[in-house]
Amino acid sequence: MTPQRYTYGDDPSQFAELYLPAGERLPGVVVIIHGGYWRSGYGLDLGQPLAEDLASRGYACWNLEYRRAGNGGGWPETFADVDAGIDLLATAASDHGLDLAVTTALGHSAGGHLAVWAAGRSSLPGGAPGAGVPAVPLTGVVSQSGVLNLVEAHNLGLGDGAVLNLMGVDPAGDAERYRTADPMAAIPLAVPVLALHGEEDSTVPVSQSQSYVTAALAAGAEAELQLIPGDHFAMITPGTDAWAQVVGAVDRLMGR
Repeated sequence: MTPQRYTYGDDPSQFAELYLPAGERLPGVVVIIHGGYWRSGYGLDLGQPLAEDLASRGYACWNLEYRRAGNGGGWPETFADVDAGIDLLATAASDHGLDLAVTTALGHSAGGHLAVWAAGRSSLPGGAPGAGVPAVPLTGVVSQSGVLNLVEAHNLGLGDGAVLNLMGVDPAGDAERYRTADPMAAIPLAVPVLALHGEEDSTVPVSQSQSYVTAALAAGAEAELQLIPGDHFAMITPGTDAWAQVVGAVDRLMGR
């Protein structure tokens, strides 16, 4: 399966790959945002097997790349790229007649953080990366062991200081920056978040999903925690039981 590449900037990491089903196409688009603790050592190749599998099931998929810490990313570039990369989907939709009425983000680990952050772009303060009315609003998020509580992740030192590496400062040094970047600060979202987390995940603790869902439900938002079998990577490995549950979650938010 050969995807079509679209670019949204001059940097080599500012692009997305569109996967179209070979046969009947289901309504909507799945936006895939890869993880890797926001570091440049990891790229959208992590999302390629997911896009291929979902495309084989009839979904159009938008596998998004962005600048990461170490190759021009971090605050605010990574966030600006995710915003621009999702909105670029409007161009692809025009080219291929895609239906954007249902647009679900599927994000793994740090990509789960970026997916939930992107779902709240319309409520960001003026001047923040991603602020304003998005060209392509997300209608739901499936988070796969997402880093959904940025301050807690910093305090725990997850990923050998990955949050500090991304943000460039600790929460005490710039509380407003964290309020703009942390999914916890955007609660309640107007769209559903299904937070799936591996029962044997030793990379991102389940508290990252639990604390988000607990706070979201308390605020009246639509959120759900699902513990699924396997470790941190089982849910991005098609053929596993964990991946089957991810597909089920995507199907739910896509209206199947």
